[in-house]
Amino acid sequence: MNTLPESNTAASLTQAPALAGFEHISRYWDSQNNVYAARIKPGEFYVTAADEMITTVLGSCVSACIRDTQKDIGGMNHFMLPYGTGIGIEDSISAANRYGSFAMEHLINAILSHGGNRRNLEIKLVGGGRILDTLTDIGNSNIKFVKNYLRTETLPFAAEDLGGIYPRKVNYFPSSGRVLVKKLRGTSAAVAKQESGYLHSLLRQPMAGSIDLL
Repeated sequence: MNTLPESNTAASLTQAPALAGFEHISRYWDSQNNVYAARIKPGEFYVTAADEMITTVLGSCVSACIRDTQKDIGGMNHFMLPYGTGIGIEDSISAANRYGSFAMEHLINAILSHGGNRRNLEIKLVGGGRILDTLTDIGNSNIKFVKNYLRTETLPFAAEDLGGIYPRKVNYFPSSGRVLVKKLRGTSAAVAKQESGYLHSLLRQPMAGSIDLL
């Protein structure tokens, strides 16, 4: 692991302003990695042109870490397809696919709108663990969705850490493309509770219209 010089502390570095539209994302000084970090929650994404880290915790959700390898622009999302069981399952599956598309398209469009080039995109995928006690394996459904999405959009991915039974903490450095993944073996119940609440909130929300890639 590369280590920044001792002088690179929160006091000696100036935090770059967030790009327009991302001011609401929580950012803080990460003393372990000696870098300013943006923490995203389920349903959020963040794009940066600065030397920042983006971090999140994933259970059955998936994050796509995407950057332009030729320019200093990249970001990460955190999405869950809102699958459910029981009454209204067909509507839930339809909403699930649409929401997954939004998560990917919002992130890619933001990178392209800030100067990124589709041909230079590097994509790494993380998450999709089986941690929720549901009849449907939501993590596996997320994995199938995102891989099918990238095939449809002819966007290859460079690396993956997908599946399994444990939550993950993900640290992404868009300026270098580095992704650090830590399995969280003792926190499955807490992450599952958070994701279960988020899942139910999604199923109650109406879906918006379609979005096209730039």
